[in-house]
Amino acid sequence: MGGRNTNSLLKKYIPIVDFLAEVMGNDAEVVLHDVSDMDNSVVAIRNNHISGRKVGAPVTNLVLKVMKDQKYNDTPYIVNYKGISENGNILKSSSYFIRDEQGCLIGMLCINIDYSKFEQFRNYLDSFIRIPESNDQVTPVEERFSSSVEAVTLDGIESIIRNIKISPERMSQDEKIEVIKELNNSGAFLLKGSVAEVASQLRVSEATIYRYLTKIKKE
Repeated sequence: MGGRNTNSLLKKYIPIVDFLAEVMGNDAEVVLHDVSDMDNSVVAIRNNHISGRKVGAPVTNLVLKVMKDQKYNDTPYIVNYKGISENGNILKSSSYFIRDEQGCLIGMLCINIDYSKFEQFRNYLDSFIRIPESNDQVTPVEERFSSSVEAVTLDGIESIIRNIKISPERMSQDEKIEVIKELNNSGAFLLKGSVAEVASQLRVSEATIYRYLTKIKKE
């Protein structure tokens, strides 16, 4: 199901969303993102019971990363990385980058497979024939699927604070600036309302966040 005012090139991919969903079945969510409106990025989605998102949901943290990180500029797609649904289910995800004639990224076609049934079957086989597990895949980032802008921003903040291992109340100014720098690099501030959410989490004013961002850009 799709539908809002979408780039004409992206509209051509909406039937592909339906096609892939029909081919791959109910355990595969197929999503079309329009990156020109990151707060309401999802323009078409099938089998959305997997992530709980709907048309109009925001971009994921991975999309933000792709928009900010130049290493993805010449990459046509990324496949078989780990995704996490809002209810905590582990997904096998892949994303195809849609570019215009000038090579600018305008959208992403994503497939998120809930392989929990297959994993249960594999575990049964492993216990029966004692085959050791082997998984040496390299994943670009752990992608999280959220149904609101606030949740996307909060995920990024919590992840960085968890790595620093210091609560916002005990952080020095330099440590807070480092958090802002990491959030900026991850693309968090591309979302509307993210400054207010970050300010709330770090216990500072929005003006302070803007001051830190200005300082980071000058550096």
